[in-house]
Amino acid sequence: MLIRPLDPVTDRVRVDRFFLDAADYVRLERGADPDTEVTEEYFTDHPPGTDPATSYRVGLFEQDQLAGLADLAFGYPEATDAFLGLMMFTPAARGRGLGQAFLRHLETEARRRGATQIYIAVLDANPRGRAFWEREGFRLALANRPVTLGRKTQIAHRMVKQL
Repeated sequence: MLIRPLDPVTDRVRVDRFFLDAADYVRLERGADPDTEVTEEYFTDHPPGTDPATSYRVGLFEQDQLAGLADLAFGYPEATDAFLGLMMFTPAARGRGLGQAFLRHLETEARRRGATQIYIAVLDANPRGRAFWEREGFRLALANRPVTLGRKTQIAHRMVKQL
């Protein structure tokens, strides 16, 4: 297992392929199949008031295959917070304990950059994901927020973990 930052130029084809491999989650989240816009948003989106240049866009590789990716932003919702906007895996990588290892890596990076807590948003449509976050020590901070991703509006819950 290798975890490294993803480059928007040299890794774009890998990230496009990743989203195609994980199309089931993209459909759950956005209500549509993945396209190049999903990859573009991965490399450019960021929470309000944050500097996209400080985001940590990182991939988890097994052999040479991108098995997981994450996007960690800094300074949201408050200056000393980190916000994990996305952490997902291909179907073949799910349920194998990689989530814990990847999360530990992201928590270490957040601490290194001075964050005191880390936030995530989990969709109502993803109860398995919410169970993972709760097992990892995240607690509800803000419930029942409508969010629109792609063409789909649904309910998300913001969760937080002290670092």
